[in-house]
Amino acid sequence: MSQSSNHTWTRTEFEQRLRAIGAARYHDRHPFHIKLHEGGLDQGQMQAWVLNRFYYQKSIPLKDASLIGRADDIALRREWISRITDHDGKAPGEGGIERWLVLAEGVGLDRDYVASCAGVLPATRFACETYIRFVREKSLLEAVASSLTEMFAPTLHKTRIAALLEHYPFANDRTLAYFRTRLVQAPEDVAFGLGYVLDHADSREKQEQCLAGLSFKTDVLWSQLDALNHAYVTPALIPPGAFVPEVRA
Repeated sequence: MSQSSNHTWTRTEFEQRLRAIGAARYHDRHPFHIKLHEGGLDQGQMQAWVLNRFYYQKSIPLKDASLIGRADDIALRREWISRITDHDGKAPGEGGIERWLVLAEGVGLDRDYVASCAGVLPATRFACETYIRFVREKSLLEAVASSLTEMFAPTLHKTRIAALLEHYPFANDRTLAYFRTRLVQAPEDVAFGLGYVLDHADSREKQEQCLAGLSFKTDVLWSQLDALNHAYVTPALIPPGAFVPEVRA
């Protein structure tokens, strides 16, 4: 391979390539999200989304704990631990997981049923567990890079808040608290995570590994919506043991 085709990108070039992944591959482009934001989901479909997304929410602190457990860098551990606190809270009744359960109650689900994850789609489980394994097994740099889908999340959250308030009667300040909180938390997480990746990806090989890690994460998110769309929208083939909505309107 020629030197020109294997040179290390500048920080600006590398960041542009990271952000281009979001523009091309982030799950805001998925038909399920588009239908959600246009007000096209019925109550049962909304319940299925909230239920399955909870499994992803509960998986995030697990993958973050795995990352911290592998990190020799004190600064990285000190910064990253806030992500676990953001999701788990510092006390019962706090944190992003609790706020998601409030959303679940708002769409008519029983919080204990949601927390049990009994009705989660098999593909949701596989996607989330694959993400946890990725963070455990890949390099620390690749693991951090995979978190950078957070760069694209605030725009999605803003769109989602406006769409839910416009189209769905359950939407209010209380039920949408998770998304409003992430509007503040995600940019703070990105500031550190992006800086870490730009600082430590000091070769073309490492830069390409980071791009692959971020692309993998977009696949994790996209595949979850594929599963929801197939089970609950079209052709509505719900796997055995998965959640079956009682209300379809």
